[in-house]
Amino acid sequence: MLILERYIYREILSKLGWILIFLVLILSSDRFVDYLSDAAAGTLPNHLIFQILMMKMLTMLPQLLPIVLFLGVVLALSRLSLDRELIIVAGSGITERFKLFSIMKLSIGFSLIVFLASFYVSPWAEGQFREIRNQAAVEADISGIAAGRFREFSRGDMVVYVEKMDEENDAMKNIFLHRKSAEDLGVLNSASARYLVKPDSGSRYVLFENGNRYVGQPGDRDYQITKYKTYGVLLDYAEVETEDVWLNTYPTSQIWRDSRPQYKAEFQWRLSFVFATLLLPAFALVINRYFGSDSRYVPIFICGLGYLIYSNLLGLSKSMLYWDRIPGYLGLWWVHLLFLTVILLLFNGPSIWRWLRPGSLEKV
Repeated sequence: MLILERYIYREILSKLGWILIFLVLILSSDRFVDYLSDAAAGTLPNHLIFQILMMKMLTMLPQLLPIVLFLGVVLALSRLSLDRELIIVAGSGITERFKLFSIMKLSIGFSLIVFLASFYVSPWAEGQFREIRNQAAVEADISGIAAGRFREFSRGDMVVYVEKMDEENDAMKNIFLHRKSAEDLGVLNSASARYLVKPDSGSRYVLFENGNRYVGQPGDRDYQITKYKTYGVLLDYAEVETEDVWLNTYPTSQIWRDSRPQYKAEFQWRLSFVFATLLLPAFALVINRYFGSDSRYVPIFICGLGYLIYSNLLGLSKSMLYWDRIPGYLGLWWVHLLFLTVILLLFNGPSIWRWLRPGSLEKV
């Protein structure tokens, strides 16, 4: 028994390893190309590319790991069925329950990893990802203001020119700003200026020091001249993000204690990856029981279809719970219960059929 169990595990883990490497390469290369494009456009500093890529991959672990285990079980059982190894195993007295229990033991161990990734690693990585993106936005703006170059802000309504830059202190010398509004035009020149980000709002400013401000229309004599010691000019508003936007970065302990529908949806969504890790391999086993000996692609197609239905129902239920369309006790639980019921019915299908058609045994 133990030899057979280890053989099944070795087959699943070998497939699982290759699938994991393949999916990570595809996802990371796709993200890496996007981040390279951002770096080329000047919106992402080069030294932050690999940091932000690593954090993004860690945030995707809870979604990736259940799929990897699911595909590993599907491909391993499909290969064993086509090579008639499972038929030989069944002929030696090994039951379907033994195979189910063996796969479930592997799934339980794997679900512990998914639990840690979903409840702890992913929220932390998502928070780090957002902080790096904010840091990248700030550094991109700073790097965009360069000596001897014009830099546009606010969709062209403001143009900044700097004669000299102090890279170490992010200070600007002999700075000029042209500002356009619906009423008039404004020009500021200053001996020095520095870049400022308000920590509470994230809005970005240029703080002018010791300069003059000219406001009026070109060609008119009616204009204003103002001398100032300090003058702040808003470059860009930070995007206003509600509390709900940051839910996926909150610690699980904080999510668990809150009774609002949004928090319930987030907690049940994190827990759904653990349930998926347990249910999907069992679903692959029962599908392989009926279609594994027919073709390699039939069980893969059916399992893929079942996964799409399962994941879409979870996403739909999460949205409904988030917007308080369904009660919390129903939430995402009904999807897992429905999927478990389907698995149990398929697994016990032959016994149920014999119970419903007792006469069929006498005819055999």
